[in-house]
Amino acid sequence: MSQTRTEIRLAGSGGQGLITAGIILAEAAILDNKNVVQSQSYGPEARGGASRAEIIIAEGPIFFPKATWVDIFLAMSQKACDQYSFDIKAEGAFIVDTTYVNQIPTSSAIAIPISSATRKKFGKELFSNIVALGVICEICGVVSARALRAAVSSRVPDGTEKINLEAFAFGQKLAKEAIKNRNGVETEAIEADT
Repeated sequence: MSQTRTEIRLAGSGGQGLITAGIILAEAAILDNKNVVQSQSYGPEARGGASRAEIIIAEGPIFFPKATWVDIFLAMSQKACDQYSFDIKAEGAFIVDTTYVNQIPTSSAIAIPISSATRKKFGKELFSNIVALGVICEICGVVSARALRAAVSSRVPDGTEKINLEAFAFGQKLAKEAIKNRNGVETEAIEADT
């Protein structure tokens, strides 16, 4: 009997909030009644260095807590893309933030200017990690949007729930545009539409 296991890696620079995004994603999986393990690592520089969060979501038991063959990879910096993209499944979802990733190692990547679109929409990049969760939710559907919205609301600072939920919905919109425009023009289409 095979158990469904999804390995997710969120990678970027320290300070981009990807560890928080990983915790939110893990909490959403719990809300969806799935088993989950979440881990994180930072480069020696911490803020500004490469960092990553890994989340393993399964229907059954999780016997090994580390990602070994990644199903979903989000790269929000060039350094993280170069350092952590080596073990993605051929059929996996490879999502890159083209604001900071210029050299994309595969033509099958889903390229979305997450940080620059967030800055344009909200005046700062602070919500890019939550926008990225909206992108992942829409493209991959590994956890429900309902659970992710609940996890976002419970994990963000008091008083910021509304704007963070707007950021999540904005990420879903960016993903829908990227999916619609997969013929190599998604970046321009998204930037023009935001």
